[in-house]
Amino acid sequence: MNITIRKAGKQDFPAVFALFREFAVFQKTPDKLHITPGQLIEDEQYFQCLVAEADDRIVGFASFFFAYYSWTGRAIYLDDLYVRESSRKYGIGKRLLHALIEIAKENDCKTVRWLVSRWNANAVEFYKSIGAEIDDTEMTCVLPIQ
Repeated sequence: MNITIRKAGKQDFPAVFALFREFAVFQKTPDKLHITPGQLIEDEQYFQCLVAEADDRIVGFASFFFAYYSWTGRAIYLDDLYVRESSRKYGIGKRLLHALIEIAKENDCKTVRWLVSRWNANAVEFYKSIGAEIDDTEMTCVLPIQ
């Protein structure tokens, strides 16, 4: 399998959006997916994403943004990392994450941060295997703005 990791472009948005839907189902929260392909295009200047292409087909993504934390400074926040089930076990998730780490290093970031679902034992073990510290004392707060 020939795998390429690269930044997503507007031409990739339909395939990335299809993976968003798959990921929402995998997370057991399809009702929480409110973005549309049109919104991705409208928000192109804000949307940053790496894609994993295997044999000319997008099979995974890592969406992210730059952040600044009062205790550590410049950082990248990994919003979501997902690899299509049929493409798992080829190291694609690790390659996406390492590409994101390289972007963080190039931009003098001090950390990469993300969330992981407690129930997703495979993801927890994957993140631990690359040296991530998993802090389960904090809770996510979301305030919808309407």
